[in-house]
Amino acid sequence: MNNIISKLFNLTKKLNQKELSFQKIKNSTKILKIFQSISSHNEWSEVRYVGGCVRKILNNENYDDIDLATNLDPQQIKECLSANNIKFFETGIKHGTITATIEKQNFEITSLRKDIATDGRHAEVLFTKDWNEDSSRRDFTINSIYADIDGNIFDPNDGANDLKNGIVRFIGNPEKRIKEDYLRILRYLRFFSTYSLKDHQPEIKKSIMQNISGVVGLSKERLLDEFKKIFKSGALFKLNKDHFSNDVISLVFPQFINLNLLTKLDKNNQKTLLVKSFDFLLAFLVIDETDNSDYFLYKFKTSNETKKKINFLKKSFLESAEKNYFSKKNLEKIFYFNEKSDVLDLIDFELFKSKKNKKKLIELKNYFIKTEKPVFPVKAKNIMEKFDLKEGRELGQKLKYLEDLWVNNSFNISDKEIEKTFQG
Repeated sequence: MNNIISKLFNLTKKLNQKELSFQKIKNSTKILKIFQSISSHNEWSEVRYVGGCVRKILNNENYDDIDLATNLDPQQIKECLSANNIKFFETGIKHGTITATIEKQNFEITSLRKDIATDGRHAEVLFTKDWNEDSSRRDFTINSIYADIDGNIFDPNDGANDLKNGIVRFIGNPEKRIKEDYLRILRYLRFFSTYSLKDHQPEIKKSIMQNISGVVGLSKERLLDEFKKIFKSGALFKLNKDHFSNDVISLVFPQFINLNLLTKLDKNNQKTLLVKSFDFLLAFLVIDETDNSDYFLYKFKTSNETKKKINFLKKSFLESAEKNYFSKKNLEKIFYFNEKSDVLDLIDFELFKSKKNKKKLIELKNYFIKTEKPVFPVKAKNIMEKFDLKEGRELGQKLKYLEDLWVNNSFNISDKEIEKTFQG
């Protein structure tokens, strides 16, 4: 009897938590204004939460983006928003998505649709008023759960039960879903590593391996963005320990030659990696003694920021075998000409790759966390006044010479050296 009461209490508590989460959205945002704007358009117009925010609320996770679905077409959505003085952008109007903005917060609103033609990358869509049609063209059951403003669930594919039982299941035929958009191969791995409590279904494994070549036609930007979501989900290590998932990642990203090193990181380094930048993770996965990282940067046409980070760590990796490279004096020089984050990345990179000198590296890391970049004490204005000099190329060259002297002398310089430079 006590066990039954306990289960009922836990169920009520869970339901209350769900209701509280939807209530929190309503109270902390202007979402109600959007619901009222669309619902009042005509007697049959509806709008509901959909996708990630519903899935995360049901799974008691933190949510960020708030996505909505409506049975109005894009033109009608714009009319509703305009009539209620809600700003919006036609971010993806071709596929029925309009982004409403209220008090600097964005809400994506997408018309119900069905895919009438796909090529593995893009879809030609037709707008519909049928919620079941819209749900049936989505990828996974756990992403086809809708909720009204109060959190009442509409779940035509039984996604809530799959979520509860740790089942990641394609809607309908897995191969058909994958061929509609080959990015779903990576999306499957992300959701599997985050939510699954079961092994991969043989049919899904077979469909993925038979269609893995389709990934080649996807943009490199989409591929990296999806892998970034895997990283941000916090399930990277679980995915890496799963042989099938690991094999698929290696096939999609053959330049990730250090993928196996993730399993060798201890608990502390795993925690550290999860709070590092995505660029650092990429550097960790692609850098070795070969030109692999150069090929990766060329093939994926990454941002200049990513190139800068990977090239910086590659240069350091190749130089790190030199004697005293990881001395405090040398790292201080690197710190002065770069950013604190660069030096911390450099130390972490060595900590992750090497089994030697861990205590020393940790001490250096703690030192640079606390220390601030030194400031060159010689100012051009003061030099010009003291030695009656004019601004120009010669002055700049001498100041650069003094700065290098100061850096190489552990950030110390004497008045005598300054005078010798400008009076000599």
